[in-house]
Amino acid sequence: MARQRGIVKLEGTLDDITFQKTRDGYRAKVKSEIPVSKINSDPAFERTRENNAEFGSAGKAGKLLRAALRTQINKASDSRMVSRLTKEMIRVLQQDATSDRGKRNVIDGEVELLEGFDFNVNGKLGTALYAPYTKSIDRATGVCSVNLDPFTPAASVAAPGGTTHFRIFSAAAEVDFENEVFTVQAQETAVLPWDNNPTAVIQLANNLPVNSTLPLFLALGIEFMQEINGKQYPLKNGAFNGMALVKVSGV
Repeated sequence: MARQRGIVKLEGTLDDITFQKTRDGYRAKVKSEIPVSKINSDPAFERTRENNAEFGSAGKAGKLLRAALRTQINKASDSRMVSRLTKEMIRVLQQDATSDRGKRNVIDGEVELLEGFDFNVNGKLGTALYAPYTKSIDRATGVCSVNLDPFTPAASVAAPGGTTHFRIFSAAAEVDFENEVFTVQAQETAVLPWDNNPTAVIQLANNLPVNSTLPLFLALGIEFMQEINGKQYPLKNGAFNGMALVKVSGV
C-alpha cells in the first residue's frame, strides 16, 4: 500500500484508488479487480480460500480468549494486542498435524505456544516484576495458582515514574474453542505501597472445573497506581501495566 505525502489528506475511493487513514498515517491502494465471487469459487484461488478460512479460525479463537480475560485485558494491553494475538493463534493452528489444510484449528494445534504472550508490549510483565514466582495448573483439582515469597517492592518492581502503589492480579480461564464458551476466575492483592518494606507472602489461587479436558490459561499481571489526597488512581491510564500468560495447558 502506498503512503500519501503532502498536505492533502484524502479518505474514500477515487476512480480505482482507495484512500484511507491508518494508525501509520494516510495510505492509498489500487482497488482490486478480482471479484469476491471468483475468489470464493475459482479453483485458482483454493490456497487463498484455505488461508482465509484458517485466518478466520485463528481470529475467532483469539476473540474468545480475549473475552475470557476481558476484565484483566482492560487493565493491561496495547493498541495492537488483537493483531498480535491473532498472529500467535495462527502459529498455534499451524501445529495441527491431523486436519486438512484450510481446516486446521486451534483445538488440534499447540496452545502451549501462547505461554509467555504479553498483552502490553509497552509494559511487559518481565520488565516490571522481578520478584520470583511459581505458577501451576492442576487439572485434577482445577486450581491454577501463582505464589510469590516476600519481596521488597522498590527493589523487585520496576515502576514507572509517579508510582506510589501497585497491585498484582491473576486470572485463570478454561476455554472451549469448539462451543465458544469459557469459565474464568480472577484474584488480586490489596493495593500495596511501592516502598522498601517487604510484602507478605502472596498467594493467588483461581479455581476452575476439576478434571477439565479443555485448554487452560493462567495470566499474571501488575497494575500501577498513584495516590493523590488519599485516593488511588490508575497511573497514566494503565499505559505501563503488564500482563502475560505465564502458564498454558493444552488438551
